[in-house]
Amino acid sequence: MTPIATIDAETVKALLDGSGEIALIDVREQGAYGASHPILAANIPLARFELLAGERLPRKSVPIVVEDSGEGEGLAETAARKFMALGYTDVKMMEGGTKAWAAAGLELFSGMFVPSKAFGEFVEHAYDTPSVSADELKAMMDSDQKLIVVDSRPMDEYRVMNIPTGIDVPGAELVMRVGEMAPDPDTTVVVNCAGRTRSIIGAQSLINAGIPNKVVALRNGTMGWHLSGYKLEHGKQEFGPEPSPETLLEAQKRSAQVATRFGVRGVDAAALDLWRAERDSRSLFVLDVRTNEEFEAERIADSWHAPGGQLVQSTDFYVPVRNARIVLVDDKLVRANMTASWLAQLGWTEVFVLQDGFESQKTVSGPYVPPILGLEALPPLNEVSPAEALEMMEAGTATLLDLSKALEYRDGHPEGAWWANRTEILANIDKIPADHRILLTSPDSSLLARFAAAELLGAGWDVAIVDGGNAAWEALKLPMASGITAVLNAPNDSYLRPYDRKNKAEIEKAMNDYLSWEVALVEQIKKAGGIAFKKFA
Repeated sequence: MTPIATIDAETVKALLDGSGEIALIDVREQGAYGASHPILAANIPLARFELLAGERLPRKSVPIVVEDSGEGEGLAETAARKFMALGYTDVKMMEGGTKAWAAAGLELFSGMFVPSKAFGEFVEHAYDTPSVSADELKAMMDSDQKLIVVDSRPMDEYRVMNIPTGIDVPGAELVMRVGEMAPDPDTTVVVNCAGRTRSIIGAQSLINAGIPNKVVALRNGTMGWHLSGYKLEHGKQEFGPEPSPETLLEAQKRSAQVATRFGVRGVDAAALDLWRAERDSRSLFVLDVRTNEEFEAERIADSWHAPGGQLVQSTDFYVPVRNARIVLVDDKLVRANMTASWLAQLGWTEVFVLQDGFESQKTVSGPYVPPILGLEALPPLNEVSPAEALEMMEAGTATLLDLSKALEYRDGHPEGAWWANRTEILANIDKIPADHRILLTSPDSSLLARFAAAELLGAGWDVAIVDGGNAAWEALKLPMASGITAVLNAPNDSYLRPYDRKNKAEIEKAMNDYLSWEVALVEQIKKAGGIAFKKFA
């Protein structure tokens, strides 16, 4: 077997600090990655490798360094070989993994989307972003002060919990929509998220845009509100209004001034086509920062949806390639300008806003389907209907493995199914009765199940996939269950957020721990192996 090229931690750090493209990819499960990793390492878990890599690493010649813990689990080598088998040409392993990174005196970080979280804390310190506590906001509400509360998270998060009276206006939408919501400059605008980052960035966006209203962030967001003993609302779906033509024009002027302040550059269709022609030598990410409804109605064919507020909040998820070219798309320009201004402050030097909108672009519509690597190379696989799967399970001749994320499995899964991680099935295969047929299901129309089935088939097991996956099972109203009822291996595929827990005491402890962690990042990033941000005049 051909040996995999290796690279030491110090050299990886130098490449991450340089001007060339580099993708440091941690292939462990999210739970292990979230517990400890280099700050600029992006997470592509090996279990979902083919479903994520094609979209997030579009250039097959991009320099890739893969890592695991360095404790001998072999995940990095497996991932490196997968990369090469799928046509990636510049793949190395970080020798010794994160263990070697720490041994070199370089800092390891816990948490998810750490560069963006640390940046939020830096912004608050650098620009003195004003904020109010939950108690102060409650007093403002009780005094009938003129104010609006805008929630800068996506609708799916807002729907789970929101501050009373809060209206959902995701981060990139704020400058475009707030003028319609608070036309009176005497109205105070309070921006919240679940914790801190999007509250700070959202409030500072409005301040940078120079709106005439007083703007403050809600310190510690919905977590702070809950910890102060106030009730949250649940299940709301109130979204900020569309701007009038006059409001939109004003927002465009303000966002253009912000873009100029932070050195954001525009690009036209002709230049974008030239960059497309260079995709084999330079990574190009065309990211649409509008709402998902707009994106699905009409989008540039080679664009990927990255709503602006989330792109700033989790840049390493959307663009794991350091120093890649990024072109932001927004036909109204406001959201792209504001998002680009933040990416520039995050240290991305090749960020551009498409000035021509959809003019001269190939466009498509409908639900987005990400590229799936290696799907066409899978062998023919046996399929069974959900009803057939249930019949075999009830007859005691088959075991059903659910490859959903553990939290999804906890919330609902086919009754009798075991939860399993794809990469752990063969290591735990002796837990399945030897005379049982192995059935596989997953929530993505069984795409993930197909890859797992091919691996089991290659190892000589009798295996079949459930046609249509969990969605088909549920649509047929077959028996469902909830809770972690049976597992093939210990779940470690999610880094739990405070509200992923079920016990009130655990939730509140996790909230306090999370908020303390976030505040401490501004000092932790100053250590060797950290990251530095530039303060603009």
